[in-house]
Parts: sequence; structure tokens; C-alpha cells
Amino acid sequence: ACRKKLPAPTDNLDEAPASWDELQKDRCVLVPWALAHTDPGSQILPFWAEMEQKLEMLGYQREREQCLRQSRTMYLPERIGSATSQSSAIINDRLQELVKLFKERTEKVKEKLTDPDVTSDDESPSPAPTAPPPPPPAEAPPGDKAADDEHYCEMLCCAFKCQPWMARLKSYQFPSSIDPLTNLMYVLWLFFVVLAWNWNCWLIPVRWAFPYQTPSNIHFWLLVDYLCDLIYLLDIIVFQTRLQFVRGGDIISEKKAMKENYLHSQRFKMDVVCLLPLDFFYFKVGVNPLLRFPRCLKYMAFFEFNNRLEAILSKAYIYRVIRTTAYLLYSLHVNSCLYYWASAYEGLGSTTWVYDGEGNSYIRCYYWAVKTLITIGGLPDPKTLFEIVFQLLNYFTGVFAFSVMIGQMRDVVGAATAGQTYYRSCMDSTIKYMNFYKIPKTVQNRVKTWYEYTWQSQGMLDESELLVQLPDKMRLDIAIDVNYNIVSKVALFQGCDRQMIFDMLKRLRSVVYLPNDYVCKKGEIGREMYIIQAGQVQVLGGPDGKTVLVTLKPGSVFGEISLLAAGGGNRRTANVVAHGFANLFILDKKDLNEILVHYPESQKLLRKKAKKMLKNNNKPRDEKGQPVSPLIIPPKPDTPKLFQAALAAMGKTGGKGRLAHLRWKLQELKAMQTEQVSVGRSGIWLSGRVGEPLEQDVLLRARPYTSSLKPLQLRSDGVRA
Repeated sequence: ACRKKLPAPTDNLDEAPASWDELQKDRCVLVPWALAHTDPGSQILPFWAEMEQKLEMLGYQREREQCLRQSRTMYLPERIGSATSQSSAIINDRLQELVKLFKERTEKVKEKLTDPDVTSDDESPSPAPTAPPPPPPAEAPPGDKAADDEHYCEMLCCAFKCQPWMARLKSYQFPSSIDPLTNLMYVLWLFFVVLAWNWNCWLIPVRWAFPYQTPSNIHFWLLVDYLCDLIYLLDIIVFQTRLQFVRGGDIISEKKAMKENYLHSQRFKMDVVCLLPLDFFYFKVGVNPLLRFPRCLKYMAFFEFNNRLEAILSKAYIYRVIRTTAYLLYSLHVNSCLYYWASAYEGLGSTTWVYDGEGNSYIRCYYWAVKTLITIGGLPDPKTLFEIVFQLLNYFTGVFAFSVMIGQMRDVVGAATAGQTYYRSCMDSTIKYMNFYKIPKTVQNRVKTWYEYTWQSQGMLDESELLVQLPDKMRLDIAIDVNYNIVSKVALFQGCDRQMIFDMLKRLRSVVYLPNDYVCKKGEIGREMYIIQAGQVQVLGGPDGKTVLVTLKPGSVFGEISLLAAGGGNRRTANVVAHGFANLFILDKKDLNEILVHYPESQKLLRKKAKKMLKNNNKPRDEKGQPVSPLIIPPKPDTPKLFQAALAAMGKTGGKGRLAHLRWKLQELKAMQTEQVSVGRSGIWLSGRVGEPLEQDVLLRARPYTSSLKPLQLRSDGVRA
């Protein structure tokens, strides 16, 4: 009807129809192909299983049932009756099972190679052969050395490989932009600027009031003055125009933008004023130091240097004390200069109040300034109106300056001892609480010891209080710098996601344990994992519970099995005691579970490692210590002698022929009794009774589109065939 030649049955997959669309074009070709390709050895049966699904979806239910019935009646007896097909089916099943086992063993070996932490101690792969060391490099002749590698020093009579400082200075390039917050070179330059500023602030009043500047030494004073002016000028031209600044949250480092930012700032105006060329008036009025007074207006550099230096120093309060003391000394210095000027104005030795001109003028005037500002008393009474007004101004200035200095010194010392004050207040409150409730003295002594050791070792009682105000990113950076080297060495976390470890670092809590403190006890519920930061802990066991089983050192981990709750190990299995003072990191189970939710691969790896640890702890140790590898092909057991005799008797009486005939009858019975067959995609199930010569229930499962049938399972007298 279709007027097409049907393709012959073939086992070659390449000769089969190219796709389902080709068969779908002609309905008369489809069913004959399904009927013709039912050979048990065919390799294209998966293709026809797909064809059966297509038939059912397209509504070809009648052709599908016809295909099934004819294939069962025509080809099933021949397939089952063939002993060769039965043998090949058994061999194929066994080969598939062997391939599956070999694949599993390959995956295990691959897992051992890629993740050695998961493997147990007695199943470690053999070490790889080490490569031979490379041969030593041949020595080059002395004449081949470059001339610039070595530099001969005539003074020391030896050669150096480093370049001279002049060559290094020539190769140095000045930066195009400077970060004022982190650049140490800029802080060093500010030191020289402040040094020049202090020269002007301290010596301009001295040269103006005291007769220390004379025509014989005037050139030395002017040389240092103009050197300070050069430092001021370099600061304006070279450094201030290269300072980075922040605009709208962005760090600006463009040369033109940095220059414009400085030119429009208040600091540039003050720098220009302090460099006013008033020295040209020297030619008219002489060398008067008061003409250099604008040089003292560069005070912004001084305060900037203070801020940068305090940010660098670890103990900034020491510098604050020195700076406050310098303020007091400078105020006394200025007052002594004013007193000498007032004495010279009234006339040296003219009254009892003025300086009499004897001894060192600066020391005598400085002593008078100290007595006046600190209001010690014992000063001579002023005589003239000028002396009275001057003394009153001195008293008012002294009271104000002295009170300011005392208050500032109190703030500096209070800030330096704020931590110590907090520690003492906490300890006093705790002792008061324990005395109120009559806590035993032994417990009180242990609490005091904990306070003292924690403060001495950490410098604080709770380090988390200092990090609360910081953002998460900064807290993470600090945690990485402090704890990452310790946590990264823990074998349990090796191979885990790096970001997961970073998240875990923020959840760690630092706890100090005193000597003989129980970290955990056997039998209690485990909710924490411990990482040893400093000190040692001992694991106790034995019949009396006091035998030291192992001593754990810094970097060790314990409690991880209880934390991961692998294999039901949620209870502590041993007592752990601190041996001396011990600093431990504690990771809570709740925190770890919250982290592992976002890292499923790391969670899988950690649980696998925990199960491996629990398995290694529970399994008995092999006495010989030999590794036991699983057998893929177990040794075949010997055939029982009684069964061998039965087989021999059946062979003599024709038992083999009867058994083959029985198998043929069973398959024919299955094919004919279609009304008892339940057809489905899962397969065909038959049940029946067999009389002679074996009486048992026979269960046969046959799939219509599989390459072979499973062998019959016949039970007779407890023997499986």
C-alpha cells in the first residue's frame, strides 16, 4: 500500500532511519520497522523505545498494541529459547556491573588525589617520585661581571654590589601626586617645615628683645632666615600643589585640579602672607627682626604635622604631653622677652621691679616670667604706671594660660589612661558584686586572675566593643590580618570557599581560659567549635578520666564533629582542660549554619570530612596496619560437593535437556496467556505453577524493548541456579 520497499532488519545503527521525522512521514513504514527490529541482539533498541513513546503521544495506540502482540508471539520464544542469547545477556549484565564498580573506584581515587584531607590515614596514596635536584649553575668567569654591579670603595678596600647613593638619587622620580594621609615622605617634609616655623617663632622675639643680634654675627642669622624662607617656598611650589583631595567622594589626583584646589584654599592665602618680602625694608630701617614676624603665620603646617604624627605613633599620648609642655614653655619664653623689653624701656636697674642687668639676661628674665605666670609670689612691687599695667596684664595672662595648660594636661593624661580606668572600674564592680553575694574566695581569686591576664595579654577586656563602630568591610580586613593565618592552617577548612572563611572570621569570639579550666566536658551537648590561638589544652580520658590522651597546640581544632552533627556525634566524647593560660577562638553552631546556607559546596565538604573523622574514630585499628581495599570481583566460592553430585546425576539422566525444555515451555506459556499480562512501561510480570520435575513459583520479568531478559531464578532445595 505504501509502495515503498521496507528496509531490512539490521543491527547497524548507522543504517537505521535518520530521525523520527522520516518515519513519521509515512505511517505504513513505521509499524513494519517496529515489527522487524525486535532482534534481541539489536543495538538500536533504545531508538525504538523512543519510537514507542512517539506512537503513544501521536495517538497510534492500535499500531502500538499490534506491534507488542506480534513481537511477543513471533520473536519472544525464539529469543528466550536461544541459549546463546541467555548467556550473552548474563555476560552483559555482569560487564555493566563491573563497569559501574570500576567507575566508583575511579571516583574514589580521584577524590583522594584532589582532596587529600578527606581520606583516612591508612588510605593515603603513595608519594610521587621526587625529581633529581638541578645541577649547580656554572660559575661565570670574573671578567663577565657587569661594571655597574660592583662598586669599589677605596676607604674600605672592598667592592659592594649596591649602587652608590648618587646613582640611586638620579634614578628616583618625584611623585606626580601625594596622598597626605598615608605618604610618610610628606610627613617627613612637614617636619622640616615645622622646624623652620619654630625657628621663626622662638628666635624672632629673642633677637628683637635681647641684644644677641650684633653686626658681627648678623650674616649667620640672615643665612638661617633665608634657608627657612627657601623651605617655605618649596612647600608652596612643589608639595602643596601635588596634594590629593576628595571631591564628591572621589580622590582627585590630576595635576591641574590639585593646583587649582590649592590656589583657591585658605592655606594658600596664609602662605603668601607669611612670605611677604618685608626684608627689603632692611635697607631703610636696618635689620629689624620684627619685619620677619609674618613668617610665624604658617601655623597650619604645624597643626597638620601634629595630626599626621599622632596617626602614625602607637602611643600618641606621649607626644601630646610633650606638645602641651612646649606650649607652656613657649608662653614663658615670650613673657621673658617682654619683661626684658619693658626693663630696657624703663631703664635697666632704674627701679627694683626692672631687670638690674646682672648675670645672664635670658635666664634671669625667664625666672621672673615663671614666678609671674604661675603666681608664685615674692615679686617686687611695681613703681611706675607702666610697670603696674604691665604687671596686671602679666597676672591675667598667667592665670588664663596656666589654667588652660592644666586642663589640657588633664585631658591628655585622662585619654591615655582611659582603658586602665575602665579596667579598674569593671574589676571593682565585679569584686563588689562577689562580696555582696559572698562568693568563695577561691572563685574570687580566679576571677581576679582572669581580669589581670586578659588585660595584660590583650590590653582590653572585650575586643568586640572596639570594632562595633567600624563598618563590615573594615572589620573583615582587621579580622583577616589578625586571625586568617591561624584559621587557614586548620585542616578542616582547607579546600573550602575562601569567602566562606572570611565570613567565618567575623563570627569568631576570643575567650581566655585559666589553668585547669574545663573547656568542655564529656557527655555535654556540643554547640561550639574551638580553635587554639595561644597556649595548650589537654584531652583527658582513661578509666579515671584524668589520663592525658593528647596535648593540642596552637592551630589545632577540636569540637568540629559535634558542631557539624555528623553521624549523631552531637555530644562531647572527652574532657578538654586548659594547660596553663589558653586563648581560644569559639565558633558557634548557629553562626556556622547561617554561613553554610550560602555555601552549599563548602557545607558538603565539611560534612564529608566530619563523617570521615567519625568513621576513623569508631572503626577498630588493624593490627598489621595493612590497607584493606574493596574487592570488585570477589573470589568465587567452591561448589558444594552435594550439588556437584546432583549435577553429575542430572547429566547422566538427561537432566540438562529437561531443564532446557522446561525453560521453553515457560516462555511459551507466558506468550500465550496475554490476558494475564499487565502491559506497562515498567515491564511484563507473569506468575504460574510448574509441576514436574521441579515444583516452585516462577517469577519472570520481561521488558519488551530491552536487549536481553534477566535469568530465571529457580529455587529447589535451597539451591539457587
